[in-house]
Amino acid sequence: MIARAVMAMLLAAALVAPAFAGDRSPGVNKREHRQKERIKHGVKSGQLTKDEAKGLRAEQKAIREKEREMKSDGVLTREERKDLHQDLNEASQNIHEEKHDAETR
Repeated sequence: MIARAVMAMLLAAALVAPAFAGDRSPGVNKREHRQKERIKHGVKSGQLTKDEAKGLRAEQKAIREKEREMKSDGVLTREERKDLHQDLNEASQNIHEEKHDAETR
């Protein structure tokens, strides 16, 4: 009887664990949020045109989709996290370049 209860608890834990994997990348999530705010501010201040913002938002969406795919197995590995940070580094550079080019709205 106790063995069945233990097995049931282990099975439940195994099924629930992947649900918590989504929160295992706070650094990535924080950077995504900060970049979203930078884009919003750039539009509001006139540093970004609507087309520039549209392109930057599409880049952010692609990164979020890639992250979702990487997390689909319930685990975000160190290599996957590193890959996402590299994508976010590139996106950050693109935001900077677009905000500081000669185009305004």
